[in-house]
Amino acid sequence: MGVLFIETVFSLGLFLNAVLFIPQIIRLYQKKDSKEISLLTFAGFNVIQFFTILHGYINHDYLLMVGYIISFITCGIVTAMIIYYRLVG
Repeated sequence: MGVLFIETVFSLGLFLNAVLFIPQIIRLYQKKDSKEISLLTFAGFNVIQFFTILHGYINHDYLLMVGYIISFITCGIVTAMIIYYRLVG
């Protein structure tokens, strides 16, 4: 029962980690301006997430891998939006 609880909380944490990038996506979309957001920070998050995905794959930790793939996508959207608005704006 303890392992199941930990796995459940871990899964929820991975999902929450991905969801936490959504308010930034919404803010960027509404303001159409990325001057106040650090591209270096979000690009760094993407690099860390990418290597965490690889780590999960190599170690057959598919829960970790899938959770970070979702996070990589949401964080990647923020990163792409920062770049886009800096080029367009």
